[in-house]
Amino acid sequence: MSPQPKAAVGAPLSRVDGRLKVTGQAKYAADHDIKGVLHAVVVDSSIGRGRITGIDTRAAEAQPGVLGIISHLDKPRLAYRDNPGPFPGGRLRVFQDDTVRFFGQPVAVVVATALEAAQHAAELVKVSYDAEQPSTDLTRGQAVDGPAPFARPYARGNAAEALGSADVRMEMTYRLSRNHHNPMETQATVARWDGDELTLWDKTQHVIGTRNELAAVFGIPQENVRVLSPFVGGAFGNALRAWPHVTIAALAARELGRPVKLALTRRQMYFTVGYRPAYEYKLSLGSTRRGRLTAMTHEMKYETSRYEQFWEANLALGQMLYAVPNVSQNVRIVPLDVSTPMWMRGPGYSSSAFVIETAVDELAHRLGIDPIELRLRNEPGEDPSTQQPFSTRRLRECFRVGAREFGWHRRNPRPRSTRHGDWLIGTGVATGCYDVFRGQAQAHARLDADGTAVLQSATHDTGTGTYTSMTQVAADALGLAVRQVEFRLGDSAMPPAPAQGASQTMLSVGSAVQDTCDKLRRQAVQLAVEDEGSPLHGVAADDVVVRGGRLHVKGSPARGETYRQLLARNNLTHLEARGSYTPEEESRFSMYGYAAMFAEVAVDARLGLVRVRRMLGVYDAGRIISPKLADSQAIGGMVGGIGAALLEHTVTDHRDGRIVNANLADYLVPVNADIPDLKAVYLDGEDYRADPIGVKSLGELVQIGVAPAIANAVFHATGRRVRDLPITAEALL
Repeated sequence: MSPQPKAAVGAPLSRVDGRLKVTGQAKYAADHDIKGVLHAVVVDSSIGRGRITGIDTRAAEAQPGVLGIISHLDKPRLAYRDNPGPFPGGRLRVFQDDTVRFFGQPVAVVVATALEAAQHAAELVKVSYDAEQPSTDLTRGQAVDGPAPFARPYARGNAAEALGSADVRMEMTYRLSRNHHNPMETQATVARWDGDELTLWDKTQHVIGTRNELAAVFGIPQENVRVLSPFVGGAFGNALRAWPHVTIAALAARELGRPVKLALTRRQMYFTVGYRPAYEYKLSLGSTRRGRLTAMTHEMKYETSRYEQFWEANLALGQMLYAVPNVSQNVRIVPLDVSTPMWMRGPGYSSSAFVIETAVDELAHRLGIDPIELRLRNEPGEDPSTQQPFSTRRLRECFRVGAREFGWHRRNPRPRSTRHGDWLIGTGVATGCYDVFRGQAQAHARLDADGTAVLQSATHDTGTGTYTSMTQVAADALGLAVRQVEFRLGDSAMPPAPAQGASQTMLSVGSAVQDTCDKLRRQAVQLAVEDEGSPLHGVAADDVVVRGGRLHVKGSPARGETYRQLLARNNLTHLEARGSYTPEEESRFSMYGYAAMFAEVAVDARLGLVRVRRMLGVYDAGRIISPKLADSQAIGGMVGGIGAALLEHTVTDHRDGRIVNANLADYLVPVNADIPDLKAVYLDGEDYRADPIGVKSLGELVQIGVAPAIANAVFHATGRRVRDLPITAEALL
């Protein structure tokens, strides 16, 4: 059929759900006030390892409004059927035994008629323990092989031999602190049972995954669980699985026979819902004196819980980012008495990019080669790890455009060469890269007799703008104005979609929406060309396009009719279609999104304080559906990268496993005053080898490369190389 006119896609539209959010009408998980709801508060373990020897609930039970207290002593019946989780091992089974595996583990829950009553009673629950010394220090824990196949050692060529004969050889060790997601909305769940059917209003990035997990935990059919999550106030990865509090809320609702609301406190968010793990990463590289990389070895280890083996994609960049003929990689994990980590924005890639991109900058300085030029000299013509051609790889153009926009040519390459009063000024650059991750998705669309359309898919909007971007795709595919299209999401009863993570939503769900709306439009066109009463009767279907809700002959706008006229004449209340997207099992191409990140910092020469003055990101991210949403993603990713580079650092008291700074006063994140000038540029183009709508990864990509660009700028400003994150004033004094 003729290509549809493009009016919505590519336009910088404001969010279609924006008014609901700014007027307070958007309901997040804890906002759902279900009739008869009770309030639950979790009692956390105050030791990091050991066994519970007793729980005294007498004082708590005597408080007005307290209706129940549940712990392992009540032997709650939970099936915990097998359900493929994200990580090897066994998920934490709440209230099923007396074992304490980490500080802050849920050991009981208090349920009361009012939140304040539940909070007060929870403080009165006295838990006694047989405590043991926990192991929570990555540097002292025993490393073991990482989970197969995710951490399988990798090698090509002979890295050891190539390093031994290299003109230039460098060995470096980098350390990255644990980071927490800290979304604005804390985790919350409202649970209600109707017989043996469970409804959850939950903060989640995967309604289908939460449905499947709760069905497995309670031993009921999946169709008996419905999960609703229409709005999510940020997540960054920590809502990609159903954590113990979701089970606790459902268990409490079942035992009390009434709906139960459970919202975690900010402090509890640091103990039970994941984090980016701490890393120790040793990298060795060899090169010629002209800057051709000849060898790289990667030896990394990171923390995980004892009961699950966390993994993330930390190997890819070392295999494909540069044309290095000799590479070896080895990943080990350190099981500790901690809760399980969780994917955090740019998982794996963000951590490895800091190491690789800082090391490349170190090499550039040692060789006296411009950091951009050194990177370009090592650009591969094809993916070195698979020998596949790239679907697109416009990294050279990213650097060219970025260098021009940023004013890179004005840079004096000598460290400590530029000052502004007491401030040392430095600029740095780094590469960002993230793979094109794809998942199966479905969508349903209905075109009503009034000429409006409603679409739905069990996807999510964590602040990324899914409501808006899917509306744009649907509007163009159906030939409707944006205001005539409504997109619904966040309900496990809708057509299935993957989790909102790994930058797969726009690609996967967007492609399903495109397919669905194409089918629906073609259905309407076919109806028109076969209808003797239609002005389009007898016209070839391929010659009909739709614009503004009106079907007409391409090139002859006068000959046509509206959807409303077509459906009314045929006595139809609606047309509907269901579409899908299924990625090919094996691609012939290596598919990634790319970024060139530029940073300028000022460092106080006497105090060591670092301030980011400006940042620029230039992205090869395929087709940009919504420039305004893309900018929101890019700026947010830069802010997150600034936090990781300069501020964010989880501090653990290794004596008992307690997180010392489990609050937003002591765990520092960037605020508006830290972010003066951030800019994003997107290369024009699309990648139809990646997917039918030509998009590539963006949401994860925008944070990768930010921290090393800042670290490299700090070195340029001060002449001091800091290999640990975050970069603190103490490290620069």
